[in-house]
Amino acid sequence: MAKNLRDLFLLRDDVAFLNHGSFGACPRPVFEEYQRLQRELESEPVDFLDTDRTFHQRMAVARGRLADFVGADRNEIVFTPNATTGLNIVARSLDLNPGDEILTGDHEYGALDRTWRFLCGKTGAKYVQRRLPVPFCEPEDLVEAIWNGVTDRTKVLFLSHITAPSGAVMPIAPLIARARDRGILTMIDGAHSPGQLDLDLRALGCDVYSGNCHKWLMSPKGSALLYVRQEMQHLVEPLVVSWGWEAETPGPSRFVDEQEWSGTRDPSAYLAVPAAIDFFEEHQWRKVRVSCRKLLADACERLLDLVDLPPLCHLDPWLAQMCAIPLPPDTDRAAFGQALREKHAVEVPITWFDERPWLRFSIQGYNTAGDVDRLAAAVKTELGR
Repeated sequence: MAKNLRDLFLLRDDVAFLNHGSFGACPRPVFEEYQRLQRELESEPVDFLDTDRTFHQRMAVARGRLADFVGADRNEIVFTPNATTGLNIVARSLDLNPGDEILTGDHEYGALDRTWRFLCGKTGAKYVQRRLPVPFCEPEDLVEAIWNGVTDRTKVLFLSHITAPSGAVMPIAPLIARARDRGILTMIDGAHSPGQLDLDLRALGCDVYSGNCHKWLMSPKGSALLYVRQEMQHLVEPLVVSWGWEAETPGPSRFVDEQEWSGTRDPSAYLAVPAAIDFFEEHQWRKVRVSCRKLLADACERLLDLVDLPPLCHLDPWLAQMCAIPLPPDTDRAAFGQALREKHAVEVPITWFDERPWLRFSIQGYNTAGDVDRLAAAVKTELGR
């Protein structure tokens, strides 16, 4: 990876930052545009935020750029602070009743597991988590493992596009198609997808998709999208009722009206998303991703040799820019992660699934072979290998 890419980011030089998947990292030119927007806001707050002046026009332009990037209409998406918020907006709008079932797998993000358990506790619905066959071998195996959980009570199919614990890309397209045929609402947690995968939400066919822009698209923190296809927008209520409800001057989409303005807040992170898209395109980030994947493959091989344990899955067709390596079952997660950070200046998360600890690492364009060398040396030392 070319060193000049590292120079485009604000990351500290003394840390091997291999945890892009948690919160992302924003390039300098994108962050500068974000700060320029914040300064403009503070120089004339009313002109910037008043919905009768420039606010809605600015937001429409930003939504249009993002919609083009993910393959949607600009009135099918709204900005949210993060994917969890976007999915909560829809989940808490649903008319769930006792006995209704939300079908998912057992590799979902903990915050959304909690969202569904919270709602099921209030409504009497049931959160059905299917155990995924480990190790992942053929995508068809996962499709059948999940689909075999469908019953006449299944109301929602909820899945991650890329799983947070493992970084595996899930075979969601055939499941979405089956669910559409059965009249089951499809909701996709795409927290890690925009920028890491090329998206065409219209072609994917899901009803709801929420993804972070501040991770792999590298926009400022607190910028994400919620997509709801037009035919399903009547199901969605605003999480915060404000001026967009019964709008005095309705726009072309009730969904956008109700979600876009919820009161005073700084929209600069949203408005900087076009700058992130510009950065992505100008620096040919699709080619950068190819280099990242090669470095990921090398790191996986080295770390698996060190731990001497079987992988969750192979690179193809499962991994993009994140990977989870199994650790010995008796590894103290907290102590191991702390040792990597404090003794070796390596930033990675230690996750937990399938009843064991895993080391998850990310490879982004600013990472180098030297970062992988430092991670491998740290793991070798801490495992006593």
